[in-house]
Amino acid sequence: MSADTSATVTVRGSDDVTAASETAAVGQDLAVAVVGTGTMGQGIAQVALVAGHPVRLYDSAPGRAKEAVAALTARLDRLVEKGRMEAAARETAVGRLYAAEELAELADVALVVEAIVEHLPVKRQLFADLETVVGDDTVLATNTSSLSVTAIAGGLRLPGRFVGLHFFNPAPLLPLVEVVSGFATDADVATRAYETMKAWGKTPVRCADTPGFIVNRVARPFYAEALRIYEEGAADPATIDAALRECGGFRMGPFELTDLIGQDVNEAVTRSVWDSFYQDPKFTPSLAQRRLVESGRLGRKSGQGWFSYADGAERPEPHTAEPAEAPKRIVVRGDLGPAEPLVGLFEAAGITVRRKKGDGGFIQLPSGGELNLADGESAFEYHREEILYFDLALDYARATRIVLSTGDHTSAETLAEAVGLFQALGKKVSVIGDVPGMIVARTVAMLADLAADAVARGVASEEDIDTAMRLGVNYPLGPLEWAAKVGYRNTTAVLQGLHKRYPTGRYAPSFGLMRRCYTEEAEDER
Repeated sequence: MSADTSATVTVRGSDDVTAASETAAVGQDLAVAVVGTGTMGQGIAQVALVAGHPVRLYDSAPGRAKEAVAALTARLDRLVEKGRMEAAARETAVGRLYAAEELAELADVALVVEAIVEHLPVKRQLFADLETVVGDDTVLATNTSSLSVTAIAGGLRLPGRFVGLHFFNPAPLLPLVEVVSGFATDADVATRAYETMKAWGKTPVRCADTPGFIVNRVARPFYAEALRIYEEGAADPATIDAALRECGGFRMGPFELTDLIGQDVNEAVTRSVWDSFYQDPKFTPSLAQRRLVESGRLGRKSGQGWFSYADGAERPEPHTAEPAEAPKRIVVRGDLGPAEPLVGLFEAAGITVRRKKGDGGFIQLPSGGELNLADGESAFEYHREEILYFDLALDYARATRIVLSTGDHTSAETLAEAVGLFQALGKKVSVIGDVPGMIVARTVAMLADLAADAVARGVASEEDIDTAMRLGVNYPLGPLEWAAKVGYRNTTAVLQGLHKRYPTGRYAPSFGLMRRCYTEEAEDER
């Protein structure tokens, strides 16, 4: 931060504050208060402290603030031991850290960030109390992940200076912060909060006050579609996880991830978003996950979730097909669309590829069977033909696993040819049941749909949504970035196919996605 910028924001209570100062980051010499000294509160305090601010920690429980100061000091000591912080910087930082015993000790802070229990009446009372203590120019912020920013600010005298700052745990390590504007949040307050997060070394994204904000709203299908596929008996948790990791490029599969998060926590977020959207079918919770929670199988913290975490327990292996002989030649009819890179991979593996013109590209095997990219249809509908499906991959060259879906009429010979074809590329192959959209394709399509809908509704920009999903939940690509790569028409076609087979509204393409599809078609016709 430049000296000029710092100077413009250090004058508190002055009538001569410029418009630039109102939207610039909170100056380093101004104090920041963090209310709530749990894991998240301590993490946020560490971020503000390392950024150079005097930091005051407050907790309503007697003695907790002092304990948090001691814990935070120990964290800084570990950073020094690991060579991530200079000893001198540690000394000056500790000198700026203070445990407040009374709320009144926060009177002159420039920013208050709340990180207390997720209970609306408790948060509203805290901020009502804070308004009687701090100055009118103090920015008030909540770290809520599930409550309405607008509702928390509803009883305030000055709701315009209230904003959401949703950090991700652990706050010192994860870069993303969702800057959430409530219905009454002043634009300059949101900008000041945004610039402050940038000054703290974070990657902020702007978001309107909507259930789940960006990440917890858009991410729901990553869990929901996996659970739906499991409930339909198409694949087991280990195989679904492997498909999304090794074919889709996601860092973790949804079953292992919800075990890590906690089944109760993940299901509560899903249910909260579903209820907040008046039980929109796109967010419908899973009965299978509900039963898991009811049984007390909460994941790692209980020792059992989808997988066992008992000492010596072995993780179930994903289904992996036995080795099969690859066909020496195949025919590719039409264009394979997002799977077109496979043609070069087959040829590099020594398989003769013959190209033929045709609509709706597919791979014809020597037995006569057809391999189609997952498109929202199912194999059983083609009872007179041997139809197999293969799943979408983030990058077919780098994918280590390919997923196949077979129908009731798929012969052992045709399946063996399909398995051998992909094994010739050095891939493991999983075979799942006949389920429309398969695993990766339907998950990506639903993520893109919710992302496009959020942009269309003004929740956030396309860039901010893609950034949030990459940084907040470690997606390999942002949902809209991925949909553009696959093609909006292909993405929409998957959903239209699913909607036809599950006419509940869950898979109906949003208007936001349809507009992108039509725009893409119009550009291609030029």
